[in-house]
Amino acid sequence: MKKEWYVVNTVSGYEYKVKEKLEMMIVNSPDIQESIFRVIVPEQTIVEYKDGVKKEKIKKMFPGYVLVEMIMSDEVWFIVRNTQGVTGFIGSSGKGAKPIPLMPDEVDRILSNMGMSRMDLANDLAEGKKVKITDGPFKGMIGKVKSYDLENKKVELLLDLFGQETSVEVSLSEIENLK
Repeated sequence: MKKEWYVVNTVSGYEYKVKEKLEMMIVNSPDIQESIFRVIVPEQTIVEYKDGVKKEKIKKMFPGYVLVEMIMSDEVWFIVRNTQGVTGFIGSSGKGAKPIPLMPDEVDRILSNMGMSRMDLANDLAEGKKVKITDGPFKGMIGKVKSYDLENKKVELLLDLFGQETSVEVSLSEIENLK
């Protein structure tokens, strides 16, 4: 079982309430802490000019939806599904079927619009931490983090190529935490 991103459908206008309730469950239950990692209401800042005055406005990217990073299990599915304000999961056929997680490139696109990353950068990109390359010419290889540049969304990895440690630079969206 690995952590993946799922889309939760909410009652319109209840996105932040659902997020708050799920985050409270995470804090109050050690079992949930091991299964639900992040809850995000996708939003972006929009600049509007009204009467010549610049105003920044935060707008929901997907009204009525919340992204949840979690490890899917019967228990966690039941807890999230029965949280007040949740109407279901996107990607589920219903009748108790588990939903399909978002594809990594979909998650990367949404999170990058918010200035975030799919990886928990504080823990996943520590120097010496091993990561798996998921795309590009080195796909499938395991590398050790040498350094990272969050501003440009690049990571410098050390790979074992033909018995020699070689430094390569990849995009943040091309790696995932090694399970």
